[in-house]
Amino acid sequence: MQTLDLNSLGLPTGATVMVHSSLSSFGWVNGGAQTVIEALVQSVGPEGNVLMPTLTGSPALNAKNPPHFDARQTPCWTGRIPETFRQRPDALRSLHPTHSVAIIGPQKHDLAREHQLSPTPCGKETPYFRLAERDGYVLIFGVDLKSVTLFHTVEEIAEVPYHMQPELVDAVVIDSDGNEKTYRIGIHQYGIPRNFSIMEPRLKDAGVLKTGKVLNATTHLIRAKPLVELTLNALRRDPLLLVKK
Repeated sequence: MQTLDLNSLGLPTGATVMVHSSLSSFGWVNGGAQTVIEALVQSVGPEGNVLMPTLTGSPALNAKNPPHFDARQTPCWTGRIPETFRQRPDALRSLHPTHSVAIIGPQKHDLAREHQLSPTPCGKETPYFRLAERDGYVLIFGVDLKSVTLFHTVEEIAEVPYHMQPELVDAVVIDSDGNEKTYRIGIHQYGIPRNFSIMEPRLKDAGVLKTGKVLNATTHLIRAKPLVELTLNALRRDPLLLVKK
């Protein structure tokens, strides 16, 4: 099994970290996705927590065609690594029907709790905001900032005008024990292109984004709390800042 040196990027032992990834960006990895996952879990140690967005939302969803989500079976579209990660026996998947998060670590139940009850998919009552509350990190392998779901958290806190569908939906959720329940929630308005990368130079200037390499993958490590604070301040000045012009 290959060794992936992640702590040299500045990711501390015991950290809570959300990972966005492209397996192909590493080049050839002996053991594939499982090797990357093991390296992440080992890097944060037994007191740390690894989170991966296991997203299932689509532009087809709306009040007339609401989500139907099975935490055990519904595959995510966020890549090979999170799809492998969510199926591990030590992983817990939160129950949001479009923006679930899979988590490994001692705080997984607290991080995932009642995600399906949040009024918005990524707001203050979700694993995304809890990551920032815990002074956690966002780790990006081989993709750019457009993949960082935490920016949606900021959009939801700022209540930007383009982000949420106007009607609530009745989403069906099946939990890990097979229990089915319907939740009336808000979901995203899909199809509006974003430019999250506009924040990259601002995060670098503030010293909260570091860039390195892991095998062939360009890698960014970002502190979550300052990302939220800096982007929220920017959105309050310009609510359309993150929309691609």
